Amino acid sequence: MAIEVNWKRLWLPFLAIMVTVGVLWFTNRAVTPKESTWDDVVAEAGEGGYRLINTDELKQKYETDSRNILLVDTRQDWEFAMGHIKGAVNFPMEPTAWSRWQKKGKLAEALGPDKNRLIIFY
Repeated sequence: MAIEVNWKRLWLPFLAIMVTVGVLWFTNRAVTPKESTWDDVVAEAGEGGYRLINTDELKQKYETDSRNILLVDTRQDWEFAMGHIKGAVNFPMEPTAWSRWQKKGKLAEALGPDKNRLIIFY
């Protein structure tokens, strides 16, 4: 007994499966961030309108006015649990654009409405 396959009816389900597999692969693939140099950090800060400070300047600001500083620890939850700067909040940042886009609203919520305080990500 021979089974006949109607290929014309199968192309749309096959296409839907292939698109789904492609989307899942693209959004869930591991992305290895490139090794950044200090020049890359300085350039990105300039493009984003951010100011870089060193640890001595952070220490001085933290000791004189810690209530007007929001420290955001961007490490993973388990790293934060192992130790962090007193008063810091944990907001893990993944190195992918998709993850940052997904967390955009949550980040605004974590930062709060006060636009005048100093926010330091580490």
